[in-house]
Amino acid sequence: MRCARITRKTAETDIDLSLDLDGTGRAEIDTGSGFLDHMLTLFARHGHFDLTVKCAGDIHVDEHHTTEDIGIALGNAFGEALGDKRGISRYGSMLLPMDEALILCAVDLSGRTMLRYTLSPPSPKVGTFDTELGEEFFWGFCRSCPMTIHLRQLDGTNSHHILEAGFKAFGRAMRQAVSIDPEEGGRIPSTKGAL
Repeated sequence: MRCARITRKTAETDIDLSLDLDGTGRAEIDTGSGFLDHMLTLFARHGHFDLTVKCAGDIHVDEHHTTEDIGIALGNAFGEALGDKRGISRYGSMLLPMDEALILCAVDLSGRTMLRYTLSPPSPKVGTFDTELGEEFFWGFCRSCPMTIHLRQLDGTNSHHILEAGFKAFGRAMRQAVSIDPEEGGRIPSTKGAL
């Protein structure tokens, strides 16, 4: 079972999160941020991950701590569920269109932290969500599950579409990367013997 349960409590957020990498895309998300709930639901559905997130955060301040800390907790969950990464495909990519938006996501579960993020939503907010927090989420994720994430905006003018296409593309790329590759025969997919 490639599952994880993460609880993370700070002075700013209280998070309870569960993840099943081999799920069906079922999501139960309650972060206090409607837009973030929407993004995480899309991520789970397109990744075929079963994901439950409950967060009580200081959204009376803003949604920064909630977004970043959920990224951290979700990255921790992926790291725990993957273990030593034996037998996984390791790499995944997706070129995802959503109306006028076109987003490329490529990932490598390398054990090294790198984010290249060029999403540029033109408006500062979608609903109450600060669009700059998209990048904070992905930094939180890749710092706690050391990996490389490239999220590139190739086209797009609608802020909602740009961010939504980014989360969908990330879900689909991660679905490929965490999938079991029968040709690996249970080996760690690296000449180093460790990831």
